[in-house]
Amino acid sequence: MTAGSRGPNLLCGALLISIFASGCASNGSPAQTRSSAQSRNVVNPPRSDRGNPPFYDVLGKRYYVRESSDGYREKGVASWYGRDFHGLSTSSGEPYDMHAMTAAHTTLPIPTWVEVTNLGNRKSVIVKVNDRGPFVADRIIDLSYAAATALDMVRAGTTRVEVRALGAPAPAATFTASVGAVSPTPVLDIKPPAQMFVQVGAFSQRDNAVKLVARLEANGFTSPFVVSDEDGRRTLHRVRLGPLTDAQEFDRLSGRLRTLGVADSHLVVGEP
Repeated sequence: MTAGSRGPNLLCGALLISIFASGCASNGSPAQTRSSAQSRNVVNPPRSDRGNPPFYDVLGKRYYVRESSDGYREKGVASWYGRDFHGLSTSSGEPYDMHAMTAAHTTLPIPTWVEVTNLGNRKSVIVKVNDRGPFVADRIIDLSYAAATALDMVRAGTTRVEVRALGAPAPAATFTASVGAVSPTPVLDIKPPAQMFVQVGAFSQRDNAVKLVARLEANGFTSPFVVSDEDGRRTLHRVRLGPLTDAQEFDRLSGRLRTLGVADSHLVVGEP
């Protein structure tokens, strides 16, 4: 999750890749027609493994990620951001490309395709939501520089828009079949359900992680454990508690951790 200034005093999370944009007028221009035709054919891919916790906290406010984008439609203020965030990682893990048609949203599943219409000039774009933000009270979406340019809102910095989720919800599972079979029988491939954990700390030295586990056990925390993984350059040893049953348990554990001086614990989601 990222946040920063956007345009003139704008705040939000970064974003990334996309496929389709269409700046257009509302008078039935070819661009508008292509946008409408494209929107009917959108099928959102499966939810990303990153960027979709059940909930997350930013600037003292809690946001709950929607189970589905189906039927989402909202009017509000859009903002944009550009060069200062180009190349930085988004909540989805993709790098932000200021020239791609993407957006950030606080609660829509990542990824979700949405149509954004500038209510001032009726121009529309289709963008992929791949990040979290904007974290400013009156704003509902944060657009890439390319999307803001297509909507003719770069100079103003913000504009009133309507955001409409496109396409069918992602399928819950993937069907696969053997190549060359005459009458292939679909095989249901279902990932294990994700669970919630409190991440208490992350260390490059495993001994430090083990010491934190011992400290947590000594203070009455049940079954803290260490998850070790590589990020391509080094191995990190992450100390976690859980799995959690709900947001209330997360808040309770976070409060207990703060009494021990651990103020930067946060929610993570992973497989059992």
